[in-house]
Amino acid sequence: MQQQYEGYKDLADSLKSASALLNLERKSQLHQDIITICNHLVNPSFRIAVFGPFNHGKSTLLNAMLGNRTLPIDLIPTTGAAITVSYGSDVRTRIMLVDGTEIYRSGTEVLQQFAILDGNRQMRKNVASVEVFCPHPFLETGVEFLDLPGTNDRDEQDNLVREQLLSADLVIQLLDARKLMTLGERENLRDWLLDRGIKTVIFVANFINLLEPDEQKQVQNRLRFVAESFRAELPPGFSNLYRVDALPALRARLKGDVAAANSSGLAAFETALQNIVGILQPDRGNVRLPRVQAIASQIQYSLKAKIDPIAIEIKSFDEKENSKIEIKRKAADLIYKGFATSVGELRDWLVLPKLLTKYQADAAVALAENNFKVWETNTFKKDLTQLQFAVIKWLYQAYEFFQEERPQDLIIPFPSEPQVILPSKPSNTDDLSEPGSIAVGGGIGWLLGGPVGAAVVGSISYLLNKNIQKQDDQLAKESYHQEVAKLCITAIEDYLSGFSSQGLCILAEYEQQAEKVICFEVSQEPLEVTKKRESLQQLQNGFNQLLRELEKVKISSNHQPYKEIPKYSDTNKKYSPQPERVQTYPKKDIGVKQQQENTAKNTQTRVKSVSPPPPKVSPSPRKEEVEAKFRDWELNEEIARMKAEMRSPKACRQTSPGSQTNKQQNTTQSNKAPNQPKTQTEKDKITRAYSILGLQANASLAEVKQAYRTLVKKWHPDLFVNQPQMLKQAQEKMHLVNEAYTILSDK
Repeated sequence: MQQQYEGYKDLADSLKSASALLNLERKSQLHQDIITICNHLVNPSFRIAVFGPFNHGKSTLLNAMLGNRTLPIDLIPTTGAAITVSYGSDVRTRIMLVDGTEIYRSGTEVLQQFAILDGNRQMRKNVASVEVFCPHPFLETGVEFLDLPGTNDRDEQDNLVREQLLSADLVIQLLDARKLMTLGERENLRDWLLDRGIKTVIFVANFINLLEPDEQKQVQNRLRFVAESFRAELPPGFSNLYRVDALPALRARLKGDVAAANSSGLAAFETALQNIVGILQPDRGNVRLPRVQAIASQIQYSLKAKIDPIAIEIKSFDEKENSKIEIKRKAADLIYKGFATSVGELRDWLVLPKLLTKYQADAAVALAENNFKVWETNTFKKDLTQLQFAVIKWLYQAYEFFQEERPQDLIIPFPSEPQVILPSKPSNTDDLSEPGSIAVGGGIGWLLGGPVGAAVVGSISYLLNKNIQKQDDQLAKESYHQEVAKLCITAIEDYLSGFSSQGLCILAEYEQQAEKVICFEVSQEPLEVTKKRESLQQLQNGFNQLLRELEKVKISSNHQPYKEIPKYSDTNKKYSPQPERVQTYPKKDIGVKQQQENTAKNTQTRVKSVSPPPPKVSPSPRKEEVEAKFRDWELNEEIARMKAEMRSPKACRQTSPGSQTNKQQNTTQSNKAPNQPKTQTEKDKITRAYSILGLQANASLAEVKQAYRTLVKKWHPDLFVNQPQMLKQAQEKMHLVNEAYTILSDK
């Protein structure tokens, strides 16, 4: 068994791999060509094929060159298989059958059984290969001959010849001088040889000896024309046309008649052939690779025909999935932005100094009036409920959008009602002449009852609004109602301190739980898509590997390597907004630990610390509330738009990443003037709407939205709660603004 030629083994393996990816039919022409050229690439021998129509003397010529009747010859088409003639120490034959059976015999008589056409002139169906070994010095140099069946007889034989020609380093095309270069021969030359990169061709004219002298001259001129019209790729200085009278040459060789062999043209042809082979054989890559280029080009186009539709399908799928994921990411960031802002507002409200500033005075008065539960329910719980709802609604928004973990309600319990243990009453409880003893609420009195109770309420107001931190020791002696007032203030401070500390802890834990709600998991892609992605990857790898191997042997290609299509996202991966991604998170005013430290200090200093700090210059509470409402409205509007996009495949395509054209189109559409109305009534409504918003006619939708934002922040009724006349005007103005915005945004 011959060893493989290692020079082009990687290229052959790449061609075979690419062929396997195409799932070609075994009997298809491309599959057969690939197998043939791959076997040829690793064949260390230099193969010479004798090619031509039946009865042109191909086997006779080979027998003359070998010096004996090695190959079967007859007057009818006999060769029924491609017979390889290689070097051997003696003449013997090896035949491989399709079922794997090997027949190994001395001599060549066995060829009569397996290598000639049967009684119906059909090739043997059970023969896989035929090899003849012969002790010829030319073959010993690594040359082997290939005797092919004659063409123009049966399609089956033509297909075999066409396939085997790819495995020849040099082709001897035998011509019949009596009917030189028929139409069929010219077509075979073009289709079977030239178009497939086989250009190392030598023409040999046979049967010239059968012509009259005058005819021989004419044929010689025609032969020269054939040789000149076909420029074979042979070494310089060698002709591509020779005359050999095959049968006389064989007879001369069998008789040992050197003169007759020379006159038949055989000796001159053999000499030229050996010299040509001596030049081509060391660098047979230049002979074989042009055939590879032709076949590789077919493989590449076939691979592209499979790759491109799958790539387009997967790209479309990835764009849609990327669009959905991007929408979910934006929604998660927006929801977390709103959640973080609402949490920040609740946290800011929970810090003790702000609770004391806002509620201590009213709570202490309510406690003094025995009306604490009413105050707690109608004021304190109401404010907390609004802030809690502002936090919780974002988590329910996230659950509705992502369907991850159902959120839990945020519950911040209230401490027990403050209890005040009254000191012993002094003997004189009617002394109400001290500053701050005036009654501020009247009300139902207090546990002390009567004017003393009213005096306690007045003292609360006095103490909380008086800077008592610099009192002298002489002023430390206080009246009974001031002492009771301080007890009420301290009780409320303890109440609010405990509420603040516990509330901040609960809120911190709630923030951590929210991460399980405001998140989404990238779903596993469908199995069908995964299989297509894997198939595409295999096809692209095979295509790129073939390109690389072709580049190594300097075979150019019109194709570029495929780049791997990145997967749309990691599946089964949770996405949760991170603080660094959302830049609008409010800063925490105070941590729980710091809050507890402040509470301890407040407990030590008691009443001395209840004096409110100097007021800071800040936006009015009403304006801040309007800003918060408008911010929530904008976020809700944006999230609603994203939900609509998630439900719309068309919208997903338009918002796919990298679609610059769509982005430009969307921008153009958002800024272009609205479509013109059809009726005069509609025109008048639109003109009036532009006027109400203070805009020029045909302003863009972006300008409409901006004008609406500005007017809402200016005329929101909540800004004028304490101004009855302005409140009515604001309500009327907002009605007009809302109506105008609806008209223009629906266009």
